[in-house]
Amino acid sequence: QVQLVESGGGLVQAGGSLRLSCAASGRTLSSYAMGWFRQAPGQEREFVAVVNWAGRSTYYADSVKGRFTISRDNGKNAVYLQMNSLRPEDTAVYYCAADMTPWAMSTIPQEYDYWGQGTQVTVSS
Repeated sequence: QVQLVESGGGLVQAGGSLRLSCAASGRTLSSYAMGWFRQAPGQEREFVAVVNWAGRSTYYADSVKGRFTISRDNGKNAVYLQMNSLRPEDTAVYYCAADMTPWAMSTIPQEYDYWGQGTQVTVSS
């Protein structure tokens, strides 16, 4: 079993920055892709970013490209999401997730195997 715990969410003004962290326990995640997703009230969970097992390949949703950066530290079994130039439309609960499929880099939530409990990000205008 894998446990994922997100932290770093909060309230920030538009234009500000936050850094989300996701700590994993129970199993090393160094062989698997890690993704960040978000879900706003009344909306479906949507893809934000994914990083491959080595941390060398990343992919972003168009809505966050150039503003958000995903990274990972396999030595700490952790993944991060640096969010800059935040906008009110970024307000959501942010989730990290682990995809145990070898070599995967999926943008589809249903393809991820483990999820954290989420952390709230609120951006005020």
